[in-house]
Amino acid sequence: MNPLPNYRPKQLSLGPLEAEILNIVWELSCVTVKEVHDRILSDPDRELAYASVTTVLRRLTDKGWLACDKTERTFTWQPLVSRAQAQALFAYDRLQKFLAVGNPDIVAGFADSLDQATVEQLEEISLRIQAVRQAREEQK
Repeated sequence: MNPLPNYRPKQLSLGPLEAEILNIVWELSCVTVKEVHDRILSDPDRELAYASVTTVLRRLTDKGWLACDKTERTFTWQPLVSRAQAQALFAYDRLQKFLAVGNPDIVAGFADSLDQATVEQLEEISLRIQAVRQAREEQK
């Protein structure tokens, strides 16, 4: 289980191109605009202006996903959160939105439409929640 990271980007929402470029940054760890642009253009069916890559990298930096470093004459970007940390943040955000419904009857109304695998998954989550609660009680 990945705990929530201490750092959280200012804005979690990502457009499709932002998500694609962020995945490239995670794969390469540290990138230049040229590296990202070349990676995208390695697909012969893709076209994307170099300036568009620069714009998206800057947007990801503004949103708090990347850090930009200018050493010598080249700008490089690095992720501020790992892919696993991002997945935990997205899952937590979705959970909070789901729980914001606030009415257990509405949530429970979906029970009849769940398949067996989903029911088992929910039961496993429930067991983990109970174990966390028990561990907290024992620490008191």
